Amino acid sequence: MKNTVTTFQQAKEKGEKLSMLTAYDYSTAKLVDRAGINGILVGDSLGNVILGYEDTLSVTVEDMIHHGAAVARGAKNALVVIDMPFLSYQTSVYDAVTNAGRLMKEGRAQAVKLEGGEEVCPQIKAITDAGIPVMAHLGLTPQSINAFGGFKVQGKSEQAAKKLLSDAKKVEEAGAFAITLECVPAKLAKLVTETVGIPTIGIGAGNACDGQILVYQDLLGVFTDFTPKFVKRFANVGEVMTEAFRQYDKEVKEQSFPAKEHEYTIADEVLERLCGSIIE
Repeated sequence: MKNTVTTFQQAKEKGEKLSMLTAYDYSTAKLVDRAGINGILVGDSLGNVILGYEDTLSVTVEDMIHHGAAVARGAKNALVVIDMPFLSYQTSVYDAVTNAGRLMKEGRAQAVKLEGGEEVCPQIKAITDAGIPVMAHLGLTPQSINAFGGFKVQGKSEQAAKKLLSDAKKVEEAGAFAITLECVPAKLAKLVTETVGIPTIGIGAGNACDGQILVYQDLLGVFTDFTPKFVKRFANVGEVMTEAFRQYDKEVKEQSFPAKEHEYTIADEVLERLCGSIIE
C-alpha cells in the first residue's frame, strides 16, 4: 500500500510504528522500498555520506533535486520526503515556498522537511498553504551545528526542554504533518509524542516516538567516518563490499577474471578473414 501523509497520521492514531530510512539514489531506493519501509528521506546528510563534506551546510537545492528525483523513480510505496537545505527557507517565506515547490516539481518529492521551531512557523504555514506537506525537525538540527557548538544532545535543561515542547506544539499548529526529533532525551521525546497529535519520528530520541529513522550507510556500516551513539549496525555491509573489491583487484591482477564464461565469442573464419585483410 502506498504510504502518504494520511497513512502516517493513521498509524499514529492506531499506535502502529513507522519506519524510515535515508536514500540518495535509484537502486538503494528500490531496495528500501522492497523491504517495506514506510518512508524514505532524501536527507541533506548526503553532504556527509555521498559528497564527502564535513557538514550539511554546503548542500544545494540542485543537489537535493538531483538525488531526490532519482529516489522518487525507485520508490513506489514509500513516502518520499526531501530535505530543504541550508538557506533555502531561512531567508524568507517567499524563498521557502519557491524552493519547496522546486523540490516537489523537479525533485518529485511527496513532502519536504525543514529544521527549526517557532522561528520557521511562518514558512511551514506558507508551504502547507501551497499544498506541500511539511515534516518539521527539532532537537539537534545539523544546519545549526555552528550555533550549537557541535553535535550535542538537545533539550536536557528545563528551559531547553520547555522550548522544544513549545516548538513541537507550534510547528503542529503551523501545519506540519510530522516531526523529526533528533538527539533528544528519551523521556522528553516521549512527552512530546504524547502531547502532539502528529507523528514523531525519532533518531536518537528513544523508542517511544511514533517512528524511527536512520541514515542507511550508518545502519549498514558503509559510512564509518563517525558513528553516533544512537546508531545500531544491522549488517556490516561495508566490510563485505571492501572484501569483494579486494577479491576483484586480486583476480584482475592474476588474470583469473574475466574467465571464459565472461567472454563473448567471434567465429574463427571471421577473425581469419579479418587478419588476412590486415596482412594484405
